[in-house]
Amino acid sequence: MQRINPKLVQSISALSRMKMSNSSGSQGSKGSAGAIRDAGGAFAQMEAAHENQYFYNQQKEQLKKLKEGLTDEIAFHEEQIRRHQEAIERHKSRMEEMAKNNK
Repeated sequence: MQRINPKLVQSISALSRMKMSNSSGSQGSKGSAGAIRDAGGAFAQMEAAHENQYFYNQQKEQLKKLKEGLTDEIAFHEEQIRRHQEAIERHKSRMEEMAKNNK
């Protein structure tokens, strides 16, 4: 049975929600985006740029955490493989000893 890290699942779902909300949002939106944006001009452009930078940084941090989580998962599974291989070798040697004793 595979062990799935709940933090990874949470990060993936948050990333997809952020992607959906970001794609429908700030650039050229026709909905209510706030008083500064409604006024237009340089302040509206600066606000949109800051918002986009914030979400870019958030997404970058989430991807970093996701990669770290996957690296941890890989290390865990590699350790499990090593332990299972050692157990197989122990069992094989016990079977060989039993075969020698029965002869």
